[in-house]
Amino acid sequence: MKILLANPRGFCAGVDRAIDIVNRALDSFGAPIYVRHEVVHNQYVVNKLRDRGAIFVDELDEIPDDQIVIFSAHGVSKAVRQEAEQRQLKVFDATCPLVTKVHIEVFRYCKQGFDLILIGHHGHPEVEGTLGQWDRLQGQGAIYLVDSVAEAQAIEVNQPDRIAYVTQTTLSMDDTRDIIAKLRQRFPRIQGPKHDDICYATQNRQTAVRQLADQADMVLVVGSVNSSNSNRLKELAEREGVRSHLIDGAADIDQSWFSGVNTLGLTAGASAPEKLVKDVIEAIRDQNPDVSVTELDGEPENMVFALPKELRLVQK
Repeated sequence: MKILLANPRGFCAGVDRAIDIVNRALDSFGAPIYVRHEVVHNQYVVNKLRDRGAIFVDELDEIPDDQIVIFSAHGVSKAVRQEAEQRQLKVFDATCPLVTKVHIEVFRYCKQGFDLILIGHHGHPEVEGTLGQWDRLQGQGAIYLVDSVAEAQAIEVNQPDRIAYVTQTTLSMDDTRDIIAKLRQRFPRIQGPKHDDICYATQNRQTAVRQLADQADMVLVVGSVNSSNSNRLKELAEREGVRSHLIDGAADIDQSWFSGVNTLGLTAGASAPEKLVKDVIEAIRDQNPDVSVTELDGEPENMVFALPKELRLVQK
């Protein structure tokens, strides 16, 4: 059997930055450091940070006064920011800058009085944070959430001639394109971002999975079940006609999957560390000592996001 490694795979710049923020805060201030929601959606990463003294909470009221809190890479609503400010919590913001870009778009459309459709998954932390950028005191419009072509077909808005859309950053490119096409059909004057809101890392990893699916008999995606971008990779491989499994790590591998598999495609979601990919390769080699590993060519990624100014100043 041979393993084909997707390229790129694993950590993106936003995830790297978010994890670095938590680690540097722990280095500078010591434990505990509170984090609102999982800083990124990967169980291995969360457990490693928890072992260092990070405490993950769902809401700010779980955090004692005068403590440090880090907002996750998925972003938070304006109400959460205001609550943190009112309680005088020390905040380090790990929101991915590409999510922040969408937040700015939402607030701009709000101030201009548009209706706005957010394309995204119900209940996802990024979606909740983005919906929470809408300030009804600033404009006359309304914000709506659309998850599918069916919802795009059914939605009724107050201002069909004064409407715009934005998207969650970790969606399927194919699904999003179909939803946007339906919205444009129903609302010919709808406006959208100049550049796709789906982040570069999500797009690159989906393109790499298509390349894998062309050559593999099965695809394994390393990523946690609550990771949106990892789930989209699994779905994309299956849509391309290749059996696929989403695994947190080597312990989730079922050897029965490999029956009849000559070429295995292996990738990782944007919140999964490379260590987990290596662990999977070693687990497969334990059962198949002669397995070969080849990394495919892919889109180079050189993006780096700066740490929050407040944290840089503390470390200086």
